[in-house]
Amino acid sequence: MNEARLHLPEGYAIRLMSDQDYAQISAICGMVYPTERPYTDEELAAHHRLFPEGQFVVVHEETGTVAGTHFTLLIQLMHFHLDDSWETLTAGGSFADHDPSGHTLYGADLFIHPGHQHHGLGKALTVATRELVSRLRIWRMVGGSRMPGYGKLADALAPDDYIAKVKKAEVTDPVLTAHLHDGWDVVTAIRGYLPHDEESHGWAAVIQWVNPEREPPAAFALTQVPRRVKP
Repeated sequence: MNEARLHLPEGYAIRLMSDQDYAQISAICGMVYPTERPYTDEELAAHHRLFPEGQFVVVHEETGTVAGTHFTLLIQLMHFHLDDSWETLTAGGSFADHDPSGHTLYGADLFIHPGHQHHGLGKALTVATRELVSRLRIWRMVGGSRMPGYGKLADALAPDDYIAKVKKAEVTDPVLTAHLHDGWDVVTAIRGYLPHDEESHGWAAVIQWVNPEREPPAAFALTQVPRRVKP
């Protein structure tokens, strides 16, 4: 995580999750996703047991408290649909579908305590996961980005048109714009990734980062992954 540490502001440290973090992580999850059920201690323990090297936290050094976290798991993406929901891709948040032989790192969750947002912590956590992709010599990292600005424009813009405007910086989205600044590419819009996300009007963006040292074969490009529902 050497490169990730370079992106941290003074007073913060990045490390792997420990069992001492569970209560704080659940509390932050509840703040950031008030309409969703926070992770339980049992789920966080399962993440740690199944894939400990893929669970990252940023700590505020002065207080010793967790400021943000990024959870990941390995999957064979061709075993899923491109528009599968978060529940499907994470086996209901349990990460029971983690596949040690998977070629894709799936970014299941990245969230920052409201009191520590806008400090670049999300960027540092993102870089840490990309360092993991490089160490594992796998093809890519994939995630789903909320589009909380879309709900206000949904009557006027189709989801892909909204994404195009965000990419051109004609519209700023509180989440998707940050992902683009952090080096993610948008693949497509999908519906139902987080069904209760009213701010995003039920839509999300599939995003990816491709390992420049080990790009996936053409047959495994995201455009080849089937959808449940045709666009």
